[in-house]
Amino acid sequence: MADLHAELVGKLGLRIVRGDYPPGSRINVDALEPEFGVSKTAIREALRVIREKGLIDSWPKRGTIVTNRDSWKLLDGDVIMWRREAHRDDDRLLAELSQLRDVIEPATARMAAQFRDAADIEALRSSFAEFEAAGQDVDRLAAADRDFHLRLLQATHNELMMRLDVVVVHAVDARNRIQHHPGAGWLDPVPDHRRVLEAVEAGNPAAAEAAMRYAIRESDVDLRSGEPPFDPDGTN
Repeated sequence: MADLHAELVGKLGLRIVRGDYPPGSRINVDALEPEFGVSKTAIREALRVIREKGLIDSWPKRGTIVTNRDSWKLLDGDVIMWRREAHRDDDRLLAELSQLRDVIEPATARMAAQFRDAADIEALRSSFAEFEAAGQDVDRLAAADRDFHLRLLQATHNELMMRLDVVVVHAVDARNRIQHHPGAGWLDPVPDHRRVLEAVEAGNPAAAEAAMRYAIRESDVDLRSGEPPFDPDGTN
């Protein structure tokens, strides 16, 4: 049941973001039941989730209406994923993810160096060891890269900063899909990440910020070069 619910949410959300239902248009909810072969309750629950993301609204007598883009929760993880999958405005999305990453990640490294504790250092060392061991294994490298950057966010001990993980995850994943794929050649990312780790371990905020800024120096160029066809399951 949970898988069916997630599938319905995903299909309907993607349709809206892709523009199948333009802003201001009415969604024929009654037609969705026979189309998907599910109950009204299942459709209603899926639309409730999509409404919480700001993509639709409902009014008596007017029905379910697609909202204008300025009402969408653009930092919602599903909305970002649907935008990447839809390829309607992926150039803009990737550029904006890159710009946000340029702001967030150096500040994250600085704060991690200031506020990390022994458990954070241990977690970062573990993530880095996996990153270092990944070598040319694309899937392992991407997972370790994501984990390292998330551990840095956690090391800030700032709840609001940690909520920006959705930006970091999508930016890191998109960049890895562009740069790190089977048969491609890429610069060894281990030394750059080691410098970040060492600065955080040393409790040196300025060095950590500078190391992270250097580590992501190519991110803007990579993200603006465009993604391969998007695979939300990460299997390609």
